[in-house]
Amino acid sequence: MPRHAKVRPAGELTDDPAVSPIEVRDRILATASDLFYRRGVRAVGVDLVVEKAGVAKTSLYRHFRTKDDLIAAFLRREDEDFWACWDRAAQGHETDARAELEAQLDWIGERVGRPGYRGCPQINVAAEFPDIDHPARAVAVAHKRELRRRLKGIADRLGAKHSDDLALKLSLLINGAFVSTPVFAEGEATPALLTMSRALIAADALA
Repeated sequence: MPRHAKVRPAGELTDDPAVSPIEVRDRILATASDLFYRRGVRAVGVDLVVEKAGVAKTSLYRHFRTKDDLIAAFLRREDEDFWACWDRAAQGHETDARAELEAQLDWIGERVGRPGYRGCPQINVAAEFPDIDHPARAVAVAHKRELRRRLKGIADRLGAKHSDDLALKLSLLINGAFVSTPVFAEGEATPALLTMSRALIAADALA
């Protein structure tokens, strides 16, 4: 779920030369990210982003050449946030792959159970843009490949017999949780993720 950075109220940030370009860009991106996530990318036009960010349209195009560039920046922002959470969860578990996996599933389960959670931004955007050459879809695909790569590393450390296969199944489990928020009752997501991951690990050991 997107971060909610503290930004100035809409309308306060203008093209005042005293306001740094970085602050203007951050305001535009934070506003667009919130709108894209809550309403969907195709439903949000550049004019709405400009209005809610309180900037001139020329400012937006100064930092983002096209709407597609803005969408890709939104996904990169979400990508950075996701992996920052992942890296924090991994800390302290360098020698215990099972503990790391369960720590990852714990925060993911908490995330998908949040009020207002609308699923994984990368999955959402990939569904809106089937064109494999779209820049935002490329970011989304790279994110999912990185997820599987990191899960493969955990599977290797677990001593899995079939680490590629286990990583694939764990990625399907996690991505399934991202799109299953409507079926979860409060507090159900994390226990379900942990139980299913343990079953996958046990099945690999018996294969």
